[in-house]
Amino acid sequence: MNDNFKISLEEGLHKLNLSGKEFINLFNHGTLEVELYQPNLIDKQEPHEKDEIYIIASGSGKFFNEGKNVDVMKGDFVFVQAGNEHRFFDFSDDFSTWVIFYGPKGGEK
Repeated sequence: MNDNFKISLEEGLHKLNLSGKEFINLFNHGTLEVELYQPNLIDKQEPHEKDEIYIIASGSGKFFNEGKNVDVMKGDFVFVQAGNEHRFFDFSDDFSTWVIFYGPKGGEK
């Protein structure tokens, strides 16, 4: 079991900033992977092999998922099925989101 069972947004953002990347993996357990993501100007994501959940941690923006656009803001939950084309756009400078991958490659049926 992973000893780090609680991660604050502040701690996650600190580790993310130190990494110099747009995302950082913060937790793993079985098929579960938890990341923090803060895109820089453009979200360059490609479809993923696993089902995915976003929980918006800060800021706001818009989200594209398989041809549909929705507004997102702090506290919102967004589900993306494995293989779906998706991305954030028109997001605020303070935008960040928790990213949760889970399940088998190809997603759950």
